[in-house]
Amino acid sequence: MNDPPNDEKRNASSMIQTLEWTPGGVVFIDQTKLPTEEVFVTCTTHQQVADVIRNMVVRGAPAIGVAAAMGVALGVKNSKAGNRADLNREFDQICEDIRQTRPTAVNLFWAIRRMTEKFQTLQSCSIAEIQRTLIEESQHMHAEDIAANQAMGRHGATLMPSSGGVLTHCNAGALATAGYGTALGVIRAAVEAGKKIHVYADETRPFLQGSRLTAWELMKDGIPTTVISDNMAGVMMQQGKIGAVVVGADRIAANGDVANKIGTYTVAVLAKEHGIPFYVAAPISTVDLATADGSRIPIEQRNKKEVTHIAGKQMVPDGVEVENPAFDVTPAKYVGAIITERGIARSPYVESLKRLAEAERKLTQPSSGRH
Repeated sequence: MNDPPNDEKRNASSMIQTLEWTPGGVVFIDQTKLPTEEVFVTCTTHQQVADVIRNMVVRGAPAIGVAAAMGVALGVKNSKAGNRADLNREFDQICEDIRQTRPTAVNLFWAIRRMTEKFQTLQSCSIAEIQRTLIEESQHMHAEDIAANQAMGRHGATLMPSSGGVLTHCNAGALATAGYGTALGVIRAAVEAGKKIHVYADETRPFLQGSRLTAWELMKDGIPTTVISDNMAGVMMQQGKIGAVVVGADRIAANGDVANKIGTYTVAVLAKEHGIPFYVAAPISTVDLATADGSRIPIEQRNKKEVTHIAGKQMVPDGVEVENPAFDVTPAKYVGAIITERGIARSPYVESLKRLAEAERKLTQPSSGRH
């Protein structure tokens, strides 16, 4: 991975470039360096793409999905296979390398599956044509994600209060997607529609996606934002400062249970207690109809050092046991609505999510065969 020269640094203020396919490789903004440094890294191999996913240089379910697709395309582009049989074996290994990075975000597996399906339709094509087509497919997915987020924003904006505070947890903005964002896309669309929203951003320990990333994005957009520590959310609700909660998701089970960044479940319970609507914004690709409920969603366990250290400084005594699950599951009973690019799902989610997923399938499969 290489940093582009300084004169190639991108201006992220108008449309944050979370990731981008370029002739020199896949370029990512390094989210581990934000908000104090805006650094871009270029991946020239699929193994490097796998590393940036694993190490959270890129994170957020939709962005992980697009990154995975670009990683597959990059791996095939770099292939030295002389025949289709060798390329098939190489393709399987490329997909497996990327598949092993992070277990919870279903978009990762969705993207690999979609790239695999496209690869399988190219049996009679030359290797050069396969390489070109897979690169194009990953770029389609990038553009589709931005369009989906904008559509999601339009749907979700109708649920936001006309004025007042909206709480969000973690980062579900442009940085978590190919652009615009899911939960923050809803907020952006509401502001664009003239609503006077003030965002309260949970800091989101231990990786601080709220204080580092969400606040950075919203400041660039000029949207009023207050960062609060995770244990302040309840009292802010009690004081009437929060009118709604909107978060993203890494996987949504068929019954509407939602896996999202650790701490989301706590926020949902607090919102229910205070009579505040709790919304989830995510693309259809995050809905996993093959997983019946949240108990079957694998939860990633991350390095304990993320909890014990802050900015490289140890904050916890040696020898103390530490837990660091990256996600928790919010039961569907706490979710007021799930906002997707195809519309808004409400309870009973088994029916509404299936209906929206079927609408997505009908709209995409006949024309492109990509899903």
